[in-house]
Amino acid sequence: MTGADRPDTGGGPALAYVPPASPAGRRPDDGGSASAGGAKQRTFMFLQGPHGPFYQELGRQLRRAGARTVRVTFNGGDRLFAGRGARLDYSGTLADWPGHLSGWISEHGVTDLVLYGDARPLHRAAHDVARAGRVRLHYFEEGYVRPHWVTYERDGVNGDSPAARLSMAEIAARMGGRDPDLPSAPDQWGALWHHSLYGALYHFAVACSRRRVQAAPHRKVTVGQEAAMQARRLAMLPLQSLRRRWRVRAIKLRGAPYHLVLLQLGHDASVQRYSRFDGMPPFVDEVMAAFAEGAPAHHHLVLKTHPLEDGRDGLYRAVREATRRHGLGGRVHLVPGGRLGPLLDSARSAATVNSTAGQQALWRGLPLRIWGQAIYGKPGLVSDQPPAAFFAVPERPDGAAYRQFRHFLLDTSQVPGGFYTGRGRAEALRHLADMMLDPLGPYDRQVQRAGAGGGAPALRLAAAGEGHDLSAGLAEQGRT
Repeated sequence: MTGADRPDTGGGPALAYVPPASPAGRRPDDGGSASAGGAKQRTFMFLQGPHGPFYQELGRQLRRAGARTVRVTFNGGDRLFAGRGARLDYSGTLADWPGHLSGWISEHGVTDLVLYGDARPLHRAAHDVARAGRVRLHYFEEGYVRPHWVTYERDGVNGDSPAARLSMAEIAARMGGRDPDLPSAPDQWGALWHHSLYGALYHFAVACSRRRVQAAPHRKVTVGQEAAMQARRLAMLPLQSLRRRWRVRAIKLRGAPYHLVLLQLGHDASVQRYSRFDGMPPFVDEVMAAFAEGAPAHHHLVLKTHPLEDGRDGLYRAVREATRRHGLGGRVHLVPGGRLGPLLDSARSAATVNSTAGQQALWRGLPLRIWGQAIYGKPGLVSDQPPAAFFAVPERPDGAAYRQFRHFLLDTSQVPGGFYTGRGRAEALRHLADMMLDPLGPYDRQVQRAGAGGGAPALRLAAAGEGHDLSAGLAEQGRT
């Protein structure tokens, strides 16, 4: 028995329990459709996932379908939500991680690797190991059309999504003039509260655990600080809601035209990996400079924070200082995160680094400018005007093109439901096990459906999976 496989005694990487595995190196069948027989040849390895029991419930459903699952945990927060079933605990270094993972994949016959997001160094290393070992990659992410959907893709998400490589002409060819049935947005009241609660519990468990991976975190705060910030934000939710309503009401009663800036979490992967900014303060300064130069003197600028904003990168101070620096006193308003719809409904335009919320602006036909890389950042959808010119006379998006793009996303990678509420998870789980067991990913499956229906020109499926095809899809947003 190797050091990586010793029972869980509080030392290094340990194997708690693993069910019988398929022969090492076995590849899942690449043809046909999902079936119970095919599931019995599959072993899904889960790495870190959304805070809460989503992975636990998804793994249970895959096991009921006949597949095997194993969960890799890296800290007390992962173990808190791991549930029953096979579990591998890793507390080694980032440098040693690829070797341990490769050995576990071979030893336990892992055919599929499941990841949430693409930012964590552990996940980026796992992606490379899986590709080298011909292991199928399943990615989850928050919905591109949040808040009522989650994203499921193969091989990559966000800027590495297969959809990011598709032009609008290629999307039009895939849709072939079809108007697919679009799922209605499920009822998901309370998702923010549940998200905050699970986050606080997760980081508290991490802070209390003696054994965790010896790697630099993908966020630049200690686990204790993270736990404290999560708890404080949870306690402040009622007050934040009241403050937001008061500020939105004041903005609307003022009657001044305003442009809306959709802020993001500065430490989020979409900002760190897919833009030139290392946080929100430099973005805020650049936007305010352009607004001061180009916007009419009677226009105002409304900055809406992310619902999970905790102020760790000095955002609030940066807004005050940039307001003074650019001579915008009395014209800048900072609104705490929450429902976006009421502010978008009266806005002249919207600006963001690359937030998925930008698609809510496109859905409403609002001019949108982005400062980073986004799946929806395609000609005809987002403005290519210089920043000052955009705030002076913003150009509207092509509404027909956006509707087609939205339909494409909802027809492929967007799954109704959510990660954090019981009702949201139940809705998502009704779809996800079959999608994961399907030998084709959502984009290649959509091509096959279109070809079978005669609604699209012939598009060849990639023999090696959709990561090597032109496949892809990101999405938009339903009204909040």
